[in-house]
Amino acid sequence: MEELVIRDADVVDGSGADSYRADVVVDGGRIVSIVKEAAAAGCQRPKARRELDAEGLVLSPGFIDMHAHSDLALLRDPDHGAKAAQGVTLEVIGQDGLSYAPVDDHTLGEVRRAIAGWNGPGDDVDFDWRSVGEYLDRLDAGIAVNAAYLIPQGTVRALAVGWDDRDATDAELEHMRRLVAEGMEQGAVGMSSGLTYTPGMYAKDAELTELCRVVAEYGGYYCPHHRSYGAGALEAYQEMVELSREAGCPLHLAHATMNFGVNKGRAPELLTLLDDALATGADITLDTYPYTPGCTTLVALLPSWASEGGPAQIMKRLADDDTAERIRHHMEEIGSDGSHGVPMEWETIEISGTGDPALGEYVGRTVLESAGLRGESPWTVVRQLLLADRLAPTILQHVGHEENVRAIMRHRVHTGGSDGILQGAKPHPRAYGTFPQYLGHYVRELGVLSLEECVAHLTSRPAARLRLPDRGLVREGYRADLVLFDPATVAAGSTYEDPRRLPTGIPYVLVDGRFVMEDGRRTDVLAGRSVRRGSR
Repeated sequence: MEELVIRDADVVDGSGADSYRADVVVDGGRIVSIVKEAAAAGCQRPKARRELDAEGLVLSPGFIDMHAHSDLALLRDPDHGAKAAQGVTLEVIGQDGLSYAPVDDHTLGEVRRAIAGWNGPGDDVDFDWRSVGEYLDRLDAGIAVNAAYLIPQGTVRALAVGWDDRDATDAELEHMRRLVAEGMEQGAVGMSSGLTYTPGMYAKDAELTELCRVVAEYGGYYCPHHRSYGAGALEAYQEMVELSREAGCPLHLAHATMNFGVNKGRAPELLTLLDDALATGADITLDTYPYTPGCTTLVALLPSWASEGGPAQIMKRLADDDTAERIRHHMEEIGSDGSHGVPMEWETIEISGTGDPALGEYVGRTVLESAGLRGESPWTVVRQLLLADRLAPTILQHVGHEENVRAIMRHRVHTGGSDGILQGAKPHPRAYGTFPQYLGHYVRELGVLSLEECVAHLTSRPAARLRLPDRGLVREGYRADLVLFDPATVAAGSTYEDPRRLPTGIPYVLVDGRFVMEDGRRTDVLAGRSVRRGSR
């Protein structure tokens, strides 16, 4: 007898087709049968050792978070309720060009410092891996949800070239090509870049194209955080489209927003650019989060020249008065590349977390507010905070526009990505709320998407980008990564004031046919594993 039958569920199968009522039978981690309208037809109903009454609930494929920053959280937090409670059954990590494999001992230390604001310092993690394959093996020991990995181009450059702003030599470029090939052979699904983060931003298009050619050979995709989301956003998107075309590599645009005042109402221009490329055969997808503010580290706003050489050199420059004044001039008067070419508006920059709890007085306040309370200039506050917290502060950037958010999420190549940073005293609520925010706010309350269409954006569409042949749909033979939610009550619990509140209306989540959420509570099941791309 099979393990589980889910009775009388309203199945939204991930294809975008209309929902239907069915009994769904799960066994051995897979969907083994689907009996539509079983009760109404009066036919023999399937039996199993456990029966779950799903009356009033929608059954859908598990949600795929196409842009996650859970690289260390998956290892140190077995509960991982931030994602499991949202119905996420697969996360794509290794984002924005910086993560923890491949590395050597020296590069690992530099990377840990550089992205402590994203993932914490990692003092509670045993970094017993160096290669991509070894990291994926660590995940296979058991995690809350599944994870796929992107080779981080910035980390690769740090390992082969260092943190200097210069072109790679021929030998260094060949070294990077080998590192990317090895990572793909070991199971990565593609490559990411952070082209406003050092050292990845120092790579010119010719270098990136060569690495993307390697990714394409293995059937992977390129996922860039491109060179500007502000003053040069459309040009940066066009650059990535042309680069991927030249390399013959599928393109997935990370957190594809149109932010800052210069881009208000300009989402249609981005979508026209994408439609024109798609019409010529380009293979492009994108992800977004359903919120207007962005989130990153405070140090990321500095101009790229101030970050050359890595974290230790940044600290030296901030400590030098003359150099610090030059940094301020670029940020406040010119608009640095780190702040997307837009002069700083300190009233939009809210400190969301610090590495040192003693600096908690800054958290929840904008830089301008802290400056007023302290009787100092905004730049003085920023400089002192970066030095005191050793570059660890995270921020919210209140620079988005609702009309752009809605327009982009309607596009046919859109997928969902939380870009969820789980660190800090007051993280962005998207880390805990992205997927129920789509279903509750944008589907039920606003009607921006139909339920069936939205579920397709969160399931089958990302599964197709990842080239996963047995995930993303409710189909016989597919993996039993499933979510049961109440369409009348599903909602994000997280807010800007209370960002770690869990969502409502998602009582059951299954990974590999096992309940990781049951009756709205996290179980102790660790059914997640790495999801690996096959070799060339």
